[in-house]
Amino acid sequence: MPIDRTGEDRPLLFVGWIDALPVPAALIRPLARGNFRLHASNAAFDRLGLSPAGLTAPIELRRAIERADQDPEDTQEFSCQLGEGPAARDLRGSIGPLSEECGGDHLFLLTLIDRTQEMMTERNLRRELVSDSLTGLPNRAGFEELVEQRIADDAESDHAILLLDLARFSRINEHIGPLAGDELIITVARRLKSSLRSGDILARTGGDEFAISSRIAGGRADVREIARRIRGCFDHPFRIGELKVSVDCALGCTIQVGGDRDVADQVRHAQIALKRAKQTDRIEIYEPEAAMLSDNRFGLETALRSAIEEDRLYLAFQPLIELATGKVSGFEALARWDNKSGDAISPTEFIPIAEDSGLIVPLGQWAIAKAASTIAEWDAKNGGVPVDCYFSVNVSAIQLVRDDVATVVRRALEANDVGGERLMIELTESAIIGDPDLALSVLSELKALHTRVAMDDFGTGYSNLAYLQRLPLDVLKIDRSFVDHMVDDRDKVAIVRTIQSLAEALGMKTTAEGVETADQARLLSALGCDFGQGFLFAHPMASDAAFDYWRQSLSRPIF
Repeated sequence: MPIDRTGEDRPLLFVGWIDALPVPAALIRPLARGNFRLHASNAAFDRLGLSPAGLTAPIELRRAIERADQDPEDTQEFSCQLGEGPAARDLRGSIGPLSEECGGDHLFLLTLIDRTQEMMTERNLRRELVSDSLTGLPNRAGFEELVEQRIADDAESDHAILLLDLARFSRINEHIGPLAGDELIITVARRLKSSLRSGDILARTGGDEFAISSRIAGGRADVREIARRIRGCFDHPFRIGELKVSVDCALGCTIQVGGDRDVADQVRHAQIALKRAKQTDRIEIYEPEAAMLSDNRFGLETALRSAIEEDRLYLAFQPLIELATGKVSGFEALARWDNKSGDAISPTEFIPIAEDSGLIVPLGQWAIAKAASTIAEWDAKNGGVPVDCYFSVNVSAIQLVRDDVATVVRRALEANDVGGERLMIELTESAIIGDPDLALSVLSELKALHTRVAMDDFGTGYSNLAYLQRLPLDVLKIDRSFVDHMVDDRDKVAIVRTIQSLAEALGMKTTAEGVETADQARLLSALGCDFGQGFLFAHPMASDAAFDYWRQSLSRPIF
């Protein structure tokens, strides 16, 4: 019969089963301060090297023994680590009372399960979840965790969070290839790391975005100094194989005041500043007003999305007047939106939001379909006789790239049994010249539908005349900036005359925007301009009012 290992000769009943347990196990008696007396143990327990005196016993084990001693009726469970470094073992343990029937007199059964491999797998998985596989730096989740830990350790200090976005990286990646692009990211990470101070946190939070957290003492001045040092990393080209690649960056920053623990909110603030930095090409530090503007824009975006889905927008129509005869030639169809309170939202406010969010595509599709259906409604009001005018609809540069504009127009025409000559599609000069080959393809498809095409805002960009000659355009729209005050400005008159001569040479018509006075209209007509549009003739109006305007124009010239 086994004898306990303390030297006492009192036999313990059924102790032999301990050796049969598949896990490290021992019978112990609690002593003061979490120490214990070992009565029996199996070989697996002995190999762990736990000292009864508690010299090598983990603090978690000793606390569990103390709890067991104080409350001998309950089983105590705990987790602990035995040893340090690569040889450390992760254990999960249980201490339960041994019944008196088994010979236990204030004796406890201690069992341990080795979870080292399981914990190692969990730590590796956790490391993968919070790390960037390419650079080995923390990713966004890892960055936020590290910053939160830093704040917990040093709640009184101010910190700066800086977000960095590589300029033109996608274009560079296209030219040098994805493998070289990865090497560029790694090289940028190394150069950034070498520029930081000890204790700064560097992370890769996106494909071409890095984040930095740094303690600061001097407020905005410190932030700008850190930002300048970071930007200095890009003063010299990066060598990738045989290539030298010049890269620039945009930097947005925010200051995290001591005690502010909302790291995710601070990262959002830095993103707002970064977005502005991309526009200004300066180092931008977050301002609360920018967050308010961003929140307002997000609210408008959400409301606009609902308005499009619920068909709560409408078209307003501004007449296009033939200057030589004073007759109505057509109408420009303009998207309008009133919110649920009945307040009008300016197009200058919601159109940029639609373009930023991608809502401009469904908005443009709706406008084309609505214009075609309105033409059909007007024909019905006119006794089934087609009205002698066309509708002009604006198409955004974003829709031109992302959407199949020709298919959208064709479906709208077919759905309403309207001929293509009844629609004119307006594209901005920047949209057409930005990608002339795409524009040529889309415009050719539109012309195949007999749809007319106008170049809007002509003269405000940098048109390539060679491409302009190739494009099947019908109308050049002279930007309102040249019409405003042109009566008293000889330079503007010269510009309008030049545009008119160019249009005539290319077989195109011209429409002048922003006509507000009779003198402007007469001067434009004298210069040979074909059509005029502006408040002199009419403000944009609802469909019924526009139809009445057209019908009245049949009996008397507008101008």
